[in-house]
Amino acid sequence: MMRESWTRGAAPWRRAGEPWPPRHRQFVTNRRARAWFFRRLAFAAVALFLITVSSMFAAAWLIAGRIGTAGGAAALGVLILVFCAVAVAVAVFGGMRRIGSPLHAVMDAADRVAGGDYSVRVNEYGPPPMRALAHSFNTMTERLQHADRLRRDVMADVAHELRTPLTVLQGRLEGLIDGVYARDDRQLGELLEETRVMSRLIEDLRTLALSDAGALPLQKEPVDLVQLVQDTVRSMQPEADRRSVSLIANASISAAVADLDSLRIREVLANLLSNALQHSTAGSSVTVAVSETSRAVTVIVCDAGGGMAPEEVAQMFDRFYKGPGSRGSGLGLAIARSIVTAHGGDIKASSELGKGTSVEFTLPRL
Repeated sequence: MMRESWTRGAAPWRRAGEPWPPRHRQFVTNRRARAWFFRRLAFAAVALFLITVSSMFAAAWLIAGRIGTAGGAAALGVLILVFCAVAVAVAVFGGMRRIGSPLHAVMDAADRVAGGDYSVRVNEYGPPPMRALAHSFNTMTERLQHADRLRRDVMADVAHELRTPLTVLQGRLEGLIDGVYARDDRQLGELLEETRVMSRLIEDLRTLALSDAGALPLQKEPVDLVQLVQDTVRSMQPEADRRSVSLIANASISAAVADLDSLRIREVLANLLSNALQHSTAGSSVTVAVSETSRAVTVIVCDAGGGMAPEEVAQMFDRFYKGPGSRGSGLGLAIARSIVTAHGGDIKASSELGKGTSVEFTLPRL
């Protein structure tokens, strides 16, 4: 009874939070499992060799007895069959070695990945199936390494983005308590605005987390996307007037009904228009065009700003990526992509230095 409870529970000398069984025991167990696997493989090869030799000996004696050949001829036939059996055995052993060596390398590398080392790669050699296995393993570890690096970067970026409004709040509150700042409505309004900045950032992070988990809530209904674009353009008109930028909505169709969450898609449009206005110079224009095909509706937002380099375009939908002059959190376009993807659509961008930027997203029709 005591033995059973000891094996099922944690050892009394184990520190709190230490994994059980220990990592070194898991490593030893994995090595023993691999050794057992290759021993069985070698045993199967030896058994195949013995069965092949025995079968050929039996076939030689049967043939000699059937046709009544002389003993010398029968012996020659046996020698030829033995030679063939040895050749077959050598080929089998060579094939198993060609398979076993790259397989052993992949298994060793898998142990290192299980221990948290995502930089490991294996050489792609051996038969085509083994090369394909090694290539798939390298692709998997590369993606794991990228995901781990992205996770670390996101944690650092979140801490940085939250630190700024928190520092402002802390400094202002300390100043109010010490009497440095007057306790009036203006000071309270600025503090309230900082709390709103934090709330927006937290809500953006929540939206991205739900999207990654495939649980982003969408209240879909038939919506006229042309009308939605016109309404969003009207709501953004004051900001366009303040920047002296012309905001134009063009539609080659009178209506385009799609099954979508109007609030989420309006958020996407507002984000794209805000970015376009921010990067447009006074006197330029921003256009929003709507078109359709038999299966999808497409919205294109174009500005006449300074444009972006190809490497910037490749990163513009990444989380916390900020282009030159950007004052946001770097989450807007990442959220726009997650919302469009959740609707079963696609979003992409094109840009050229000195000629502006275009962002296009497509949604399936109703």
